[in-house]
Amino acid sequence: MRAAMYTRERTLRVEEHEPVPPGPGEVQIEVAYAGICGTDLHIRHGAMDARVPDRAILGHEASGRVVSVGAGVAPDLVGAPVTVMPLRWCGTCAACEAGHSHVCQRLRVIGVDLPGAMQSLWTVPADVVIRLPDDLPLDQAALVEPTAVAVHDVRRANLRGGEWAVVIGGGPVGLLIARVAKAEGAGVLVVEPDPYRRGVAEEIGLTTLDPTTEDVPAYVADWTAGAGAPVAFEVSGAAAGVRTATDVLGVRGRMVVVGIHPDPVPVDLNQVFLRELSIVGTRVYDRADFDTAVELVHRGDVPVESLISEIVPLAKVSQAFDALESGGVVKVLVDCQAD
Repeated sequence: MRAAMYTRERTLRVEEHEPVPPGPGEVQIEVAYAGICGTDLHIRHGAMDARVPDRAILGHEASGRVVSVGAGVAPDLVGAPVTVMPLRWCGTCAACEAGHSHVCQRLRVIGVDLPGAMQSLWTVPADVVIRLPDDLPLDQAALVEPTAVAVHDVRRANLRGGEWAVVIGGGPVGLLIARVAKAEGAGVLVVEPDPYRRGVAEEIGLTTLDPTTEDVPAYVADWTAGAGAPVAFEVSGAAAGVRTATDVLGVRGRMVVVGIHPDPVPVDLNQVFLRELSIVGTRVYDRADFDTAVELVHRGDVPVESLISEIVPLAKVSQAFDALESGGVVKVLVDCQAD
């Protein structure tokens, strides 16, 4: 079979790879589609070389069908459409014992620390497999994992119907957060400088603003009748996004930090003090978030098909990474069975 391997020095190679048969408690998935996300880009940049193994197989957003199972796994799972919640936790650290296994102190992520989905056949523990509705298209199902991220982010915000939310950053996760927030009954504004991404946001029913040409805090003040937004999601991963988030929040507003900030960024703590703001961290998801994500995607409340800009065969995975870095796309999927 074939697999896309990160061989360091910003290089991905598609090579023949011996499939791993499922052992006890494992399943083998014929991968249909694998999504490329920001973490994958960070890995190719070399930013995670200290963590990822040599010749790492990337990919943690995926869909496919079970083709075989190991001992102890129900045989009726064979043929089922599935996705994967790609987390392995220890179960014994303080976080796990407190019921927060998704932020385990020894958390391992399949597709980062362990072999991921960008391969023809993928063997994973059965307990990370999530069965999908039979009529959910597998290309859409590949976006269940990032939708689960968005569900978790919205839950961490304690967002309520009727509240206003500003999403700073209109990439895939930002747009998914916006649609999940809208499904909760919130009013949503997406702040995004890229015209293509703003166009996609508007196509899926979202209001957008270009921060390079418009005064975002002034717009939000007018939008909220001077109160400021109760919630701001910082998804851009940029220092300017953090500043915008604190600027748009009203009294006791909540800034939810979603974007990855590899270097420390300044935060206006005076604004935090004056308006009693809360800063909320958020990371990955739990099983309930995944179950909700499946429902939202299946019902069409989160129209993930509109976010898929391109589907490329596995052989062209390196070009797909290049397309994401050059802009003008939202989500690129890898067809792991196509030539």
